Amino acid sequence: MLRRLEVAGNPYVGVFCAANDERLIIASDVPKSAIRHLEGALEATPVVTHVAHSTVVGSLIAMNSKGILASPFIEEDEIERIGDGVYPLPHRLSAVGNNVLCNDQGAVVHPGYDDEAMDVIQEVLGVPVVRGTIAGIRTVGAVAVATNKGAVCHPHARPAEMDLLKSALRVPVMITTANYGAAQVGACIVANSHGAVVGARTTPIELGRIEEGLGLF
Repeated sequence: MLRRLEVAGNPYVGVFCAANDERLIIASDVPKSAIRHLEGALEATPVVTHVAHSTVVGSLIAMNSKGILASPFIEEDEIERIGDGVYPLPHRLSAVGNNVLCNDQGAVVHPGYDDEAMDVIQEVLGVPVVRGTIAGIRTVGAVAVATNKGAVCHPHARPAEMDLLKSALRVPVMITTANYGAAQVGACIVANSHGAVVGARTTPIELGRIEEGLGLF
Protein backbone atom coordinates (compact mmCIF):
# COMPACT_ATOMS: atom_id res chain seq x y z
CA MET A 1 0.00 0.00 0.00
CA LEU A 2 1.21 3.50 -0.85
CA ARG A 3 -0.15 6.57 0.93
CA ARG A 4 0.57 10.28 0.99
CA LEU A 5 0.78 12.05 4.34
CA GLU A 6 2.05 15.11 6.13
CA VAL A 7 2.83 15.46 9.82
CA ALA A 8 1.54 18.72 11.26
CA GLY A 9 1.94 20.30 7.82
CA ASN A 10 5.39 18.81 7.23
CA PRO A 11 5.68 16.47 4.19
CA TYR A 12 9.08 15.06 5.23
CA VAL A 13 7.54 12.00 6.86
CA GLY A 14 10.77 9.98 6.75
CA VAL A 15 12.30 12.30 9.32
CA PHE A 16 9.70 11.42 11.94
CA CYS A 17 9.72 7.62 11.76
CA ALA A 18 11.64 4.46 10.90
CA ALA A 19 10.33 1.02 10.04
CA ASN A 20 11.14 -2.59 9.40
CA ASP A 21 8.60 -5.24 8.41
CA GLU A 22 7.36 -5.70 11.99
CA ARG A 23 7.99 -2.47 13.90
CA LEU A 24 7.30 1.19 13.24
CA ILE A 25 9.12 3.71 15.45
CA ILE A 26 7.33 7.07 15.48
CA ALA A 27 8.16 10.40 17.09
CA SER A 28 6.10 11.26 20.16
CA ASP A 29 4.53 14.39 18.69
CA VAL A 30 3.10 12.72 15.57
CA PRO A 31 -0.72 13.04 15.70
CA LYS A 32 -2.77 9.89 16.33
CA SER A 33 -4.52 10.23 12.98
CA ALA A 34 -1.14 10.17 11.19
CA ILE A 35 -0.05 7.16 13.25
CA ARG A 36 -3.16 5.29 12.08
CA HIS A 37 -2.30 6.05 8.45
CA LEU A 38 1.30 4.91 8.94
CA GLU A 39 0.27 1.75 10.75
CA GLY A 40 -2.29 0.89 8.09
CA ALA A 41 0.07 1.36 5.16
CA LEU A 42 3.07 -0.41 6.67
CA GLU A 43 1.22 -3.16 8.56
CA ALA A 44 3.70 -2.76 11.43
CA THR A 45 3.32 -2.36 15.19
CA PRO A 46 3.82 1.30 16.19
CA VAL A 47 6.16 2.31 19.00
CA VAL A 48 5.83 5.98 19.96
CA THR A 49 8.95 7.54 21.46
CA HIS A 50 11.60 10.22 21.27
CA VAL A 51 15.17 9.25 20.41
CA ALA A 52 17.86 11.23 22.22
CA HIS A 53 15.04 13.56 23.36
CA SER A 54 14.47 14.40 19.68
CA THR A 55 11.52 13.99 17.31
CA VAL A 56 13.71 13.31 14.26
CA VAL A 57 13.47 9.58 14.87
CA GLY A 58 14.05 8.69 11.21
CA SER A 59 17.38 10.51 11.22
CA LEU A 60 18.57 8.79 14.40
CA ILE A 61 17.48 5.16 13.81
CA ALA A 62 18.48 2.62 11.13
CA MET A 63 16.79 -0.76 11.24
CA ASN A 64 16.13 -4.00 9.46
CA SER A 65 14.34 -7.14 10.69
CA LYS A 66 17.47 -8.33 12.48
CA GLY A 67 18.44 -5.31 14.57
CA ILE A 68 18.08 -1.61 15.30
CA LEU A 69 20.99 0.85 15.28
CA ALA A 70 20.46 4.05 17.23
CA SER A 71 22.25 7.31 17.91
CA PRO A 72 24.75 7.00 20.76
CA PHE A 73 22.73 9.66 22.56
CA ILE A 74 19.60 7.53 22.88
CA GLU A 75 18.37 7.31 26.47
CA GLU A 76 17.90 4.09 28.43
CA ASP A 77 14.16 4.61 28.83
CA GLU A 78 13.84 5.15 25.07
CA ILE A 79 15.66 1.88 24.42
CA GLU A 80 13.28 0.10 26.80
CA ARG A 81 10.28 1.64 25.05
CA ILE A 82 11.43 0.45 21.62
CA GLY A 83 12.21 -3.04 22.91
CA ASP A 84 14.58 -5.81 21.95
CA GLY A 85 17.40 -5.43 19.48
CA VAL A 86 18.32 -1.74 19.98
CA TYR A 87 22.04 -0.94 20.03
CA PRO A 88 23.55 2.57 20.26
CA LEU A 89 26.32 3.04 17.68
CA PRO A 90 29.29 4.70 19.44
CA HIS A 91 30.56 7.06 16.74
CA ARG A 92 30.71 10.79 16.00
CA LEU A 93 28.38 10.21 12.99
CA SER A 94 25.45 10.06 15.37
CA ALA A 95 22.57 10.58 12.91
CA VAL A 96 22.49 6.86 12.16
CA GLY A 97 19.34 7.00 10.06
CA ASN A 98 20.96 9.50 7.71
CA ASN A 99 24.20 7.53 7.50
CA VAL A 100 23.06 3.91 7.16
CA LEU A 101 20.91 2.49 4.34
CA CYS A 102 19.94 -1.12 4.97
CA ASN A 103 17.57 -4.01 4.40
CA ASP A 104 17.71 -7.69 5.40
CA GLN A 105 20.31 -8.46 2.72
CA GLY A 106 22.92 -5.75 3.19
CA ALA A 107 23.86 -2.20 4.17
CA VAL A 108 25.55 0.77 2.53
CA VAL A 109 26.97 3.32 4.94
CA HIS A 110 28.65 6.72 5.18
CA PRO A 111 32.32 6.44 4.13
CA GLY A 112 33.32 8.15 7.38
CA TYR A 113 32.56 5.10 9.51
CA ASP A 114 35.78 3.45 10.68
CA ASP A 115 36.41 -0.30 10.77
CA GLU A 116 35.27 -0.59 14.38
CA ALA A 117 31.92 1.05 13.60
CA MET A 118 31.58 -1.12 10.50
CA ASP A 119 31.98 -4.22 12.66
CA VAL A 120 29.23 -3.02 15.05
CA ILE A 121 26.89 -2.21 12.16
CA GLN A 122 27.46 -5.63 10.63
CA GLU A 123 26.91 -7.43 13.93
CA VAL A 124 23.71 -5.55 14.85
CA LEU A 125 22.09 -5.68 11.42
CA GLY A 126 23.38 -9.17 10.65
CA VAL A 127 24.28 -8.31 7.05
CA PRO A 128 27.38 -7.48 4.97
CA VAL A 129 28.24 -3.76 5.11
CA VAL A 130 29.99 -1.57 2.52
CA ARG A 131 30.87 2.12 2.41
CA GLY A 132 29.39 4.18 -0.40
CA THR A 133 27.90 7.41 -1.69
CA ILE A 134 24.79 8.31 -3.66
CA ALA A 135 25.08 11.24 -6.08
CA GLY A 136 28.38 11.89 -4.34
CA ILE A 137 26.51 12.40 -1.06
CA ARG A 138 27.84 10.57 1.97
CA THR A 139 24.61 10.63 4.01
CA VAL A 140 23.20 7.68 2.07
CA GLY A 141 20.22 7.12 4.36
CA ALA A 142 18.95 10.65 3.76
CA VAL A 143 18.90 10.28 -0.03
CA ALA A 144 17.59 6.72 -0.41
CA VAL A 145 15.10 4.21 0.98
CA ALA A 146 15.53 0.43 0.87
CA THR A 147 13.25 -2.48 1.67
CA ASN A 148 13.51 -6.21 1.00
CA LYS A 149 11.70 -5.68 -2.32
CA GLY A 150 13.44 -2.64 -3.78
CA ALA A 151 15.13 0.71 -3.29
CA VAL A 152 14.69 4.27 -4.52
CA CYS A 153 17.37 6.93 -4.42
CA HIS A 154 18.53 10.43 -5.35
CA PRO A 155 17.89 11.24 -9.04
CA HIS A 156 21.55 12.10 -9.68
CA ALA A 157 22.97 8.77 -8.48
CA ARG A 158 25.79 7.65 -10.75
CA PRO A 159 25.77 4.27 -12.54
CA ALA A 160 28.60 2.92 -10.37
CA GLU A 161 26.73 3.98 -7.21
CA MET A 162 23.55 2.33 -8.47
CA ASP A 163 25.50 -0.86 -9.14
CA LEU A 164 26.91 -0.78 -5.61
CA LEU A 165 23.41 -0.39 -4.13
CA LYS A 166 22.05 -3.26 -6.21
CA SER A 167 24.99 -5.49 -5.27
CA ALA A 168 24.94 -4.65 -1.55
CA LEU A 169 21.17 -4.63 -1.00
CA ARG A 170 20.36 -7.33 -3.58
CA VAL A 171 17.21 -5.57 -4.81
CA PRO A 172 16.30 -3.48 -7.87
CA VAL A 173 17.15 0.22 -7.51
CA MET A 174 15.36 3.14 -9.17
CA ILE A 175 16.06 6.87 -9.12
CA THR A 176 13.28 9.28 -8.21
CA THR A 177 12.33 12.45 -6.41
CA ALA A 178 9.48 12.94 -3.93
CA ASN A 179 7.52 15.88 -2.53
CA TYR A 180 7.41 17.63 -5.92
CA GLY A 181 11.07 17.45 -6.83
CA ALA A 182 12.89 16.84 -3.53
CA ALA A 183 16.02 14.73 -4.05
CA GLN A 184 16.38 13.79 -0.36
CA VAL A 185 14.00 10.87 -0.77
CA GLY A 186 15.06 9.26 2.53
CA ALA A 187 13.58 12.24 4.34
CA CYS A 188 10.37 12.08 2.29
CA ILE A 189 9.51 8.37 2.58
CA VAL A 190 9.14 5.65 5.20
CA ALA A 191 8.73 2.15 3.78
CA ASN A 192 8.90 -1.58 4.38
CA SER A 193 8.00 -4.70 2.39
CA HIS A 194 4.28 -4.12 3.01
CA GLY A 195 3.94 -0.53 1.87
CA ALA A 196 5.21 3.05 1.93
CA VAL A 197 4.13 6.45 3.17
CA VAL A 198 5.38 9.46 1.22
CA GLY A 199 5.13 13.19 1.69
CA ALA A 200 1.83 14.80 0.77
CA ARG A 201 3.42 16.96 -1.94
CA THR A 202 4.57 13.92 -3.92
CA THR A 203 3.24 14.02 -7.50
CA PRO A 204 1.47 11.18 -9.34
CA ILE A 205 4.54 10.63 -11.54
CA GLU A 206 6.75 10.42 -8.46
CA LEU A 207 4.26 8.06 -6.81
CA GLY A 208 4.47 5.76 -9.82
CA ARG A 209 8.25 5.63 -9.69
CA ILE A 210 8.28 5.02 -5.92
CA GLU A 211 5.66 2.29 -6.25
CA GLU A 212 7.65 0.59 -8.99
CA GLY A 213 11.03 1.06 -7.29
CA LEU A 214 9.81 -0.43 -4.01
CA GLY A 215 7.91 -3.25 -5.69
CA LEU A 216 4.54 -2.23 -4.25
CA PHE A 217 2.25 -3.87 -6.80
